[in-house]
Amino acid sequence: MPPKITNPTVWQQAELLMQPAFIRVVDNIRKQLDESSWKGTYHDVLIWPPHTTDETKAVVTQLLQEMENATPEQAEAIRENLSRLPMPHPGYHLRLQRQEQEVSVDLWDLCYQVCFLNYSSEEDVVNIDTSLIDEFGDVDWQQLEDKTKRLVRNVFVTLPGD
Repeated sequence: MPPKITNPTVWQQAELLMQPAFIRVVDNIRKQLDESSWKGTYHDVLIWPPHTTDETKAVVTQLLQEMENATPEQAEAIRENLSRLPMPHPGYHLRLQRQEQEVSVDLWDLCYQVCFLNYSSEEDVVNIDTSLIDEFGDVDWQQLEDKTKRLVRNVFVTLPGD
């Protein structure tokens, strides 16, 4: 799940860092793949809230499909039903494959690890890693690159058999 940010300063800092972090994550993954026996492909995925049953996922998916061809009145009823159900958010995963082995890496989660201090998907409160922001309030590109490189390298170092 994406982190919940209620502090406007943290929100502004996250907005400043997320896009550059994502770009650095993808670029560092490319560099690691160039040196690795693993092959990587990127995939859009739906991330469901924890404990969402397969039945609920099927109901939500069906309602979303019905929404595409619904009349305005039907669409309103569908939106009302959906408002009471857990909704997925879009995710972006890197699928790493080598022979019969396969590992999936959540790229947004990796970006959150770059941008936030000691990020864990179980945490409700997040704090920006302010070392990634220079004294002028801009991205400190060298700090961002160093942290991103370290985190991406760690993903590859912990792959099975490596």
